[in-house]
Amino acid sequence: MINSKGKIITAVIWIALILISYYFLLIPINIQSVSLWVYFSSMLLLGAVLFILPNVSVGKKITLKQKVKVSSYLLTASVLIFAAVGIMVIYSMPIFHAQRYATLIEKQEGNFTEDVAEITFEQVPTVDRDTAQRLGDRKMGEIVELVSQFRVAADYTQINYKQKPVRVSPLEYAGFFKWLNNSKAGIPNYIMVDMINGAVTLEKPKQNIMYSESERFGSNVKRYLRFNYLTDILGDFSFEVDDQGTPYWIVSVHENKIGLFGGTDVKEVIMLNASTGEHQKIKIEDVPTWVDRVYESELLLEQVNYNGKYQGGFLNSIFSQQGVLATTDGYNYLAINDDVYLYTGITSVVRDESNIGFILVNQRTKVATFYSIPSAEEYSAMDSAKGAVQEKGYVSTFPILLNINGKPTYFMSLKDNAGLIKMYALVDAEDYQKVITGVTVQETVEKFTNNGTATTVKDPQELKEQFEVKAKITDIKNVVIEGNTYFYILLEGQTDVFTANISKSEKLPFLKIGDEIRVKFVEDKETLNSIVNLL
Repeated sequence: MINSKGKIITAVIWIALILISYYFLLIPINIQSVSLWVYFSSMLLLGAVLFILPNVSVGKKITLKQKVKVSSYLLTASVLIFAAVGIMVIYSMPIFHAQRYATLIEKQEGNFTEDVAEITFEQVPTVDRDTAQRLGDRKMGEIVELVSQFRVAADYTQINYKQKPVRVSPLEYAGFFKWLNNSKAGIPNYIMVDMINGAVTLEKPKQNIMYSESERFGSNVKRYLRFNYLTDILGDFSFEVDDQGTPYWIVSVHENKIGLFGGTDVKEVIMLNASTGEHQKIKIEDVPTWVDRVYESELLLEQVNYNGKYQGGFLNSIFSQQGVLATTDGYNYLAINDDVYLYTGITSVVRDESNIGFILVNQRTKVATFYSIPSAEEYSAMDSAKGAVQEKGYVSTFPILLNINGKPTYFMSLKDNAGLIKMYALVDAEDYQKVITGVTVQETVEKFTNNGTATTVKDPQELKEQFEVKAKITDIKNVVIEGNTYFYILLEGQTDVFTANISKSEKLPFLKIGDEIRVKFVEDKETLNSIVNLL
């Protein structure tokens, strides 16, 4: 039988294990955090086990000497918490709040040529994250006094620094004993990679970096901020530098807007000076303009997908899927003015090889702009670029979107098996079969422009006699031909079939049987009419 002294010892051990585990797990003390409830329930379960162990008899059979009330209470509480959390997780799901999920982010219509400025070949960013890492590691290898003690962290955050796109990453200790030798002085440098010309510099801030993810104990940036903000749900830690080169950690503070655990969004931002440890929590509208990442890429993509999926309700997203849209599988970043924008294509839920447009989301303000420009899906453009030099076996980086002569154009680097950039490619986003490759960026851009690929050609259909009809849709189908989506429409009172490329209107994916439409068309074949414009 466990006596009072034994109970006290067990309780002390239990509390000690709770404190030690919390020190390492750093759970936010916030009822909106699922991890808090899981941790709480797990600790109750641990307590039940600890209190019951002294009463377990091990012989030929494992038997319990007597029932332990404390363990029963703790076990019951643990199970009840698990059950309650499960219920709240289910209640917070989109099936009950589809419209609220759809409005977590609001899109506005934009004009591509006005919003995305044309750039010259000297301004084209050619260095992706993988290349930046290679360049950073190579730079570290050249500095003998540092390479034995430090390595470059994997961050490589893309930011705008003095109107230029760069990637920055702090150094980190190259192991526990290297930390012991250098932690008092801190980390002396961070790496900066120019995304345009690939120049790598080892930057030295005015004061060494004392708070980082490679620090141990109280100076570890995650532990330091957790103990200063016990109740906040912290998002990703983004390493950035201000215009004076001072290193900062930018951390978003999350809240759940739907139910208890659903609809994650950012409500505030914590800025931590990585050298001095000074920190402050500010509202999103008060974030200085040099900060580029407040909203995490994954969070923005999640919200954009919710917006495209649940506009018509939850059941529509599962069954009829009318107007259901989704982001493409990849994304990249654009530097516009002094901000970094997340870019991704928007396609229909059937995931064909074309986009109905693309979206740019400001990562500091969450302003989302949709551009209704039917175009090739990014991976189709990548395949097209690789196909242009297929004999070389190069692989393509994920494209970035440029404005060349007023037209959206995909730019990609072509790498060999060693990951070295060998060539560049430009692909017309609206017609991915138009590809130009070159050994230098200047050569590629000049060939692309001189070839006429980036000029607007008048549609031959506009030269034919046009007719107009207004009628209800009796049937509508879409097919993918050579990567482009075409819609075939039957209209009430009309015997001919009407066809339209998705480029004719962004409304085409949303049309359904019974809708009344008014179109301009030209006679293409005997029983086939081509839609010129959806009015």
